[in-house]
Amino acid sequence: MIGAGAGAACGSSEEEAGVVRQTWDRVAAASRSSSGKEPGLSFRRAQGREGALCWRPPCVVSSKPPSGEAESFKEQGNAYYAKKDYNEAYNYYTKAIDTCPNNASYYGNRAATLMMLGRFREALGDAQQSVRLDDSFVRGHLREGKCHLSLGNAMAASRCFQRVLELDHKNTQAQQELKNASTVLEYEKIAEVDFEKRDFRKVVFCMDRALEFAPACHRFKILKAECLALLGRYPEAQSVASDILRMDSTNADALYVRGLCLYYEDCIEKAVQFFVQALRMAPDHEKACLACRLRKLEEAIDDCTNAVKLDDTYIKAYLRRAQCYMDTEQYEDAVRDYEKVYQTEKTKGE
Repeated sequence: MIGAGAGAACGSSEEEAGVVRQTWDRVAAASRSSSGKEPGLSFRRAQGREGALCWRPPCVVSSKPPSGEAESFKEQGNAYYAKKDYNEAYNYYTKAIDTCPNNASYYGNRAATLMMLGRFREALGDAQQSVRLDDSFVRGHLREGKCHLSLGNAMAASRCFQRVLELDHKNTQAQQELKNASTVLEYEKIAEVDFEKRDFRKVVFCMDRALEFAPACHRFKILKAECLALLGRYPEAQSVASDILRMDSTNADALYVRGLCLYYEDCIEKAVQFFVQALRMAPDHEKACLACRLRKLEEAIDDCTNAVKLDDTYIKAYLRRAQCYMDTEQYEDAVRDYEKVYQTEKTKGE
């Protein structure tokens, strides 16, 4: 049986760390007085915060074993897990946790079940709780790393796999997963460079490879979908965005991609609706803001065009349209309007 540990919660600030250290000093003093031994200290990287050190006392194994009822629930969960009935396995592991909430293995088992159900974010929470209770729980660290990697956080995943290797330097699964995390990081870097170069086919290729290791990463899927749209592969882009929206209807990036596809397919009004919806979900969404601004610029261009049709000497309309052309990077059209203004003014001067 894996014993449950009483792990302190991690704090990121110096003040929080100071409070925890003071508490641990009292625990250490009590331990020295009773056993004559100095308890050790373990340091781990804070979850989700690159480079931040998180201090925690080592696992203190509970002397009280889990109840027979909790163990019975766990065994029933194991039986359903073996039958691949993951929903029932989840239910029984939850009952075991409710009965005995300080047992690391129960959280670990439920994390494994949630992973099989594709619920990686929930699984991550359980895996993290399992290693809070028992920092020496190798499978807990492995599952935490796998969840991070599946969600696209390769840096956090790497730290988890490195922790496994600290506990078991011959662990071949951790060695392989660490390589997988490095591969994902490399594809991310290549994709970033290629996106700047507007080599969208290469970005799609990199994201496809990264998604083999990070199947639940919305960020990778959105980047792939955006590049598919920019390549004119609108049905594929729409499909990726729609899959994300089925799981998360408030995902602003997916809403933006839907709008982008409609925009390029000349369904302007529908596209604007998606851009506006994306801004409601995320008011600081830069690309959606730009798309709405482009729509307004296009409307201004149309207004100016109608104005010069009525009066081809209307200088302000030409100047306004030229500026809109500049803002939308239609430089040749802008030059023509500026030349028109110059010729008109020159004729007036003569």
